[in-house]
Amino acid sequence: MRNIPIPVDTSALAFVCVSAPRPRLVNQQTGEVKMDKQGRTVFQVGLSVADEATGRAEIINVNVSGDPEITLGQIVTPVGLIGFPWEQFRGGEKRWGIAYRAASIVLAAPSVAAV
Repeated sequence: MRNIPIPVDTSALAFVCVSAPRPRLVNQQTGEVKMDKQGRTVFQVGLSVADEATGRAEIINVNVSGDPEITLGQIVTPVGLIGFPWEQFRGGEKRWGIAYRAASIVLAAPSVAAV
């Protein structure tokens, strides 16, 4: 399968940080940290994603270059979120999923309550 990035429309989604940013490891046994092409550390952040229209929620892991400086429980916005479908065969079984990457993850703008 080709690794074609798919842009994600985040306009109708709400995101909350449910797993604090941590460096992504290339190899868990050696502790080698993943770096991007510019030499920045790649962080992985767990986000809950809620579809405002349907109320459906999912948890996704998003990779981002550089420390996004967000904390657990904050409402955030992933900027430039894209998904990469993947598949692999391991132990004779086919596995598949979507890997997510964002250009950055920032605090969401506060919503304006109607008066």
